[in-house]
Amino acid sequence: MAKDVEVVEQAEPARDYHDPPPAPLIDAEELTKWSFYRAIIAEFIATLLFLYITVLTVIGYKSQTDPAHNGTDCDGVGILGIAWAFGGMIFVLVYCTAGISGGHINPAVTFGLFLARKVSLIRAVLYMVAQCLGAICGCGLVKAFQKPYYTRYGGGANEVQLGYSKGTALGAEIIGTFVLVYTVFSATDPKRNARDSHVPVLAPLPIGFAVFMVHLATIPVTGTGINPARSFGAAVMYDKDKAWDDQWIFWVGPFVGAAIAAFYYQFVLRAGAIKALGSFRSNA
Repeated sequence: MAKDVEVVEQAEPARDYHDPPPAPLIDAEELTKWSFYRAIIAEFIATLLFLYITVLTVIGYKSQTDPAHNGTDCDGVGILGIAWAFGGMIFVLVYCTAGISGGHINPAVTFGLFLARKVSLIRAVLYMVAQCLGAICGCGLVKAFQKPYYTRYGGGANEVQLGYSKGTALGAEIIGTFVLVYTVFSATDPKRNARDSHVPVLAPLPIGFAVFMVHLATIPVTGTGINPARSFGAAVMYDKDKAWDDQWIFWVGPFVGAAIAAFYYQFVLRAGAIKALGSFRSNA
């Protein structure tokens, strides 16, 4: 008599993390919630503070090294200090606003998260508007308080530096923004957060360091944009031809870099394409 053989399928181990469902493309319900408008206000204020501190740092450095004021290249905070100002402010502001708005403070970051379906189209558009308005107001405060210095030392506006082509500048912006947005995806990954409990607390740190490192590399090339709102706000208040002529680089580069980072992280590292194919096969 043959013995019945019971085949027990080994259960797939339960995941210790939960991927949130994709954000809807159009979420009209958001418009009825105070938390949505609170997040927009947080993005506006954070970008305002970001531009105010960083542009003041840039102008102060140029003033301290100005030969007309008996300055030398060894005076002031230097390129390293400027990079620290940008990276440090992003660290502080992401820490302060992450629980309210997600701490984007950058249209390129918002765009990358939108492509990954982390935010809706309505939220992405209004975040970008708030960020650009915040950047304009932040630069406006600097200009109001220090107008002679603001105009004399370039207003912190991003421009392609002498000796570099527009193609080189565009490439620097694409790669620099890729590094930033890739870091944002990695630092906020729910899979990583579940397995390393300290990651949510430390998430602003690698993001700030990414901004710091990219500034070290690209300040000599473009002054470092990697943030369309930062470049746009400075250009609006400075309002010189060179800043406007190069402005497209500081939008196209960051958006392309953000798109590449979103694709790479979601479809390669998180195997989104493989999962989608597997789901299609199982349904078939």
